Order: sequence, then C-alpha cells, then structure tokens
Amino acid sequence: MNSRRMYDRIFAIFGTIMVFFYFGLAIFVLTNDIFNIDKAMRIILAVPLFIYAIYRVFVSYEKIRDSFFSKDASDE
Repeated sequence: MNSRRMYDRIFAIFGTIMVFFYFGLAIFVLTNDIFNIDKAMRIILAVPLFIYAIYRVFVSYEKIRDSFFSKDASDE
C-alpha cells in the first residue's frame, strides 16, 4: 500500500468523524441556551451547519468508497 492511499484513507475517516461533529454542533446550538441568544439566531446558525453536515456526508461517502473499495493499479 502506498503512502498516498494511506493518506486518503486517514482523511476519509477524519472527514466522517467531522460529519458527526457538525451534526452535534448544530444540535447543540439549536437546543442549548448557554450562549444567551434568541431562538431565531440559533436557527440561523444551526441550519447552515445541518446543510454543511449533509453535504459532508455525501463527500465522505465518495471518499470512503474511492479509498477503501476501489481497486488501484498498484493493488493488483
């Protein structure tokens, strides 16, 4: 296994972990009153985080599929 392939796998896993972080942060901002901001501002902050997390799900899926489940010319 070459170093580029290992590098891609590590960042695919890291990207997947970050998806959970973005979803968690969006839920935290939406449900927690620790910052003393009104509900409209919490929604304005949480909705882009949800949208970005959904986008990252698709990107992470493609990276995982490419780095873990595709055959490379050097693997054969």
